[in-house]
Amino acid sequence: MGVHTAMDDVLDAPTIVKALLAADDLAFEAGRDPSVRTLRVLSTALSGTDDIAAIAAVHALAEMHDDEAQRQLVGLLSDERPFIQEHAAWALGQSLPRPEAVGRLLALVAAGGFTGMLAQHTIERWSSHASDAIAIGIEAALLGITDAAPRAALVETLGLVSQPVAARLLREVASDPTEHDAVRATAIAALGQRRDTAGLEEELGALLATGGPLAPIARLALIDLDPIPGASTAPPAFRPSRPYRTPRALTVAQLFLHADIDPALSAAGAGDNGGIATLLVRLGDALTATDDSPVTRVLTLSRGRLGQSTVDLLQLAGTPTGHLYGHIALPDEPVASAAAWPYRVAARRGIRRILRAAGDVDVLHLRMADVGSLAAADVARELGIPTIFTVAPDPHSVIQSLQDSGALTRARFGEADLREHFWFRVRLVKELAASASHTVFFPRPNLVDEMRELVGIDMTSRSERHTVVAEGVDLAVTDRAVVQARAAAGPAAATPPHDAFAELEALLGSLDPDRRGRPLLVSVGRLHRVKGMASLVETWAGSPLADRANLLIIGGDLENPSRDEQGELDRIAALVPPHERARRGLILPGHRPNDVAARWMATARFGMPRLAAVGGVYVCASLKEEFGLAVLEAMATGLVVVAPDGGGPATYVDHGDTGFLTATWDADHLAGAIASALDRAADADELRAVRARDVVASKFTIQAMAATLAPIYASVVAQEAEFAQPTRLPA
Repeated sequence: MGVHTAMDDVLDAPTIVKALLAADDLAFEAGRDPSVRTLRVLSTALSGTDDIAAIAAVHALAEMHDDEAQRQLVGLLSDERPFIQEHAAWALGQSLPRPEAVGRLLALVAAGGFTGMLAQHTIERWSSHASDAIAIGIEAALLGITDAAPRAALVETLGLVSQPVAARLLREVASDPTEHDAVRATAIAALGQRRDTAGLEEELGALLATGGPLAPIARLALIDLDPIPGASTAPPAFRPSRPYRTPRALTVAQLFLHADIDPALSAAGAGDNGGIATLLVRLGDALTATDDSPVTRVLTLSRGRLGQSTVDLLQLAGTPTGHLYGHIALPDEPVASAAAWPYRVAARRGIRRILRAAGDVDVLHLRMADVGSLAAADVARELGIPTIFTVAPDPHSVIQSLQDSGALTRARFGEADLREHFWFRVRLVKELAASASHTVFFPRPNLVDEMRELVGIDMTSRSERHTVVAEGVDLAVTDRAVVQARAAAGPAAATPPHDAFAELEALLGSLDPDRRGRPLLVSVGRLHRVKGMASLVETWAGSPLADRANLLIIGGDLENPSRDEQGELDRIAALVPPHERARRGLILPGHRPNDVAARWMATARFGMPRLAAVGGVYVCASLKEEFGLAVLEAMATGLVVVAPDGGGPATYVDHGDTGFLTATWDADHLAGAIASALDRAADADELRAVRARDVVASKFTIQAMAATLAPIYASVVAQEAEFAQPTRLPA
């Protein structure tokens, strides 16, 4: 089509998402025609006012592989627009090393954050061709920096230089008692990756023997140095393919880095411990629950602390069956997923360590376009483990919703991209899907069209490699909650049948007397902007809904909130100050275990004598909901639900009967849907509640999900075994 036409498509795209997809065509055309005219077209876009066109031009320059284009790209590292600097640091990874860029990239690494991660990734890619220049540059940069955080970032980057030139400085930093512990810890962790360096076992053993905060790091580094029995010590690119078998008993690994996952789901709803954490626990149990399942071992990986990580390795190595948990040691306190990108290297090492310890992992299932999946995909390539990727239009749907609401525009896209990393995440979704042996999709209305238009994936091409799989919930949990809530609401209930009801009774009793006895609006989930909790409070508090019902929001770590949680709590406090909550009917208890949340949802349906009326409603105010496990759980308890009119809920909510679908980003539409849901719930129609549960029972149980996924895992392993068979070339 030509560069000029491709740039016109970027500029004239009707939506931001379509502009991002058009940018790929622009990059292709620039690579096909690396001419002076192409440089002029891209330079014009870079000096213009359209942020998306400017970013697209950056990545198009990287595809030209022309000396002048590369010089311009290096110059953009000093652009006055931070988002252009960020994309230039990323795009340079497509080129051969440019010595004049090393210093500026290292400065970005030292500054940290997402931009620092991208700069570090480019340095890592360059290190095999320019190891001496990079090692010298890092050593020089360290001379002028005293703060621990930037020094640790630079030392970590040095650890990515695999050539021997980096080992000397790493050993010096690791053993220097005057160095910051955080910097020494980074050097020690890096030494664990250098099996070709003699004498490290003795040095690390000495650090372990001294005890103190560095000892656990040294212990993990020693574990990393220990080779897998029979494994090649050659670099990954030169290793022979992993010998594949067709096992009767499969081991499947699944990952969500940003949650503290445990079998009891004790942290559900806190931080990033949302529906995905609940899903992985229930799914791992279901996959290994039956004798006829081809999956006999599931490894669920999430974040954790150093001591926990070491204990997990021993259990994983010695347990051949069941649902096991591995925790990836990250260096600091847990952070929100949007801020976790700088932990790419630590996550990659932790994932590699767990998979090596477990041994014979057959399939790795990735689900999110986040730093955990980015790191895990690298490890899977290195270890020869095939991946399955669950594709969702995220952040595509968020971008579309924000643009529809007016909160995101082309003119301010660069600023938003600095915060949310939209461009990188869109690209990551496409790359993870392309490298996967099989892709899984959530049911959605018009799924094939949406995947093509939003994500750029053609599901009709090689359709045997794509499967639609509905997520599922554990009906045993919700059914038990319904039985107990019904009993607690009855006149014969002298004492609540479970502590969860007593706690809710106390929360409702803390409301002002004139607020008691109204129906409950309930929402369960993370305190994150995308989940819309503060927007729900705003809609409720600013409309007649506040007179009709009280609002119960279950989720969030109120004692140690993350940055995202604190942002939502601040917005809620501005709308309903804490001292006014009892008078106005807002209840914010924070996160609760999954079974407690189910009991509270069931109570919203049946009410609680003198404290809550029958006919409550479940409200999901998310900007987007790819599937909506909490919505399904609410339907399983018989609640009328309100949910987004796109994504998963539209495939199972019967609008006007079991729930109401609406544009949740629009306050008026959301308020109207909630009012209609309260009217519908007021009839206390038992048959409607039965219909809602039947929908869940027929298609959306965790057992049905496991039964669909298990054959997919087996087919991928069988396919990999075929690929590994020797090929006889024609004579």
